[in-house]
Amino acid sequence: MNKDILRTKLIEALPPEAILEDEPMSRHTTFRAGGPVDFLVTPSSIEEIEGALKAARAANADWHVIGCGSNLLVADEGIEGLVIVLGEKFARIDIEGNLLTAQAGATNKQVAEAARDAGLTGYEFASGIPGSIGGAAIMNAGAYDGEFKDVGVSVTCLTLEGEVVTVSAADAQWNYRHSMMSDRGYIVLDATIHLVPFDKDKISARMAELKQRREDKQPLELGSAGSTFKRPIGYYAGKLIQDAGMQGHTVGRAQVSTKHAGFVVNMGGATAADIRQVIVDVQNAVFADAGVHLETEVRMWGFDD
Repeated sequence: MNKDILRTKLIEALPPEAILEDEPMSRHTTFRAGGPVDFLVTPSSIEEIEGALKAARAANADWHVIGCGSNLLVADEGIEGLVIVLGEKFARIDIEGNLLTAQAGATNKQVAEAARDAGLTGYEFASGIPGSIGGAAIMNAGAYDGEFKDVGVSVTCLTLEGEVVTVSAADAQWNYRHSMMSDRGYIVLDATIHLVPFDKDKISARMAELKQRREDKQPLELGSAGSTFKRPIGYYAGKLIQDAGMQGHTVGRAQVSTKHAGFVVNMGGATAADIRQVIVDVQNAVFADAGVHLETEVRMWGFDD
């Protein structure tokens, strides 16, 4: 990677305030841990996204795209290359009839609230999922008996070849925490969902109920990636972790939550190494106890293995 070329090309493609150098990823992940990336950019248009990608290619630099950083752990040493954040600058929401289209950076909470305000039901399940609709579309996010595939109509994506394509629900291949877009490395630009007219007060009541359930059962006050592990077929990750005696297991300032065993949390000041070690310890203990390998929902960048 040629860092000077990357810097020069980014300056040509984006406004100065959209470019950060040696930026700590702890500021951009919900784990609140992780070292610096060479460059981080916050584009506000498709043209700026394309410009950032062209800059990375010109400099032979690795690049990554994130939204809210809610399923991500970055090593303490940081990572090389470029991180593109699709966030509040790329978060427009439009509603036409029963269809809501949101740019990838719109949070699930913002989308659910916009739908509620328009008297549309169907996205309440996602109102408390910590992430953006772009991440929800690419990973088929789900909670409380709802999944993105239940409402998804289409997703506009940027391919690795730089082509803007529309992926229909029929082609998206949504299943548990997976889609065709994730397989192909597509960048989600926006997503369209189909909702149903309903009473605003009843929608609000349902969102409030789900919010209370989350607050009662999940450690929302601490840094985490939400559910750390995928649900194994036929099991519940939290129950397996409890049975293996790992609830409360602590390394440094990272811990298996005493409130919900499916969450690994940053109690304040945890390093990425602490968090990763807790994850590995849990995986080893559950496999030894139940013969089940827990896969993480969390992506890990910058680690040696």
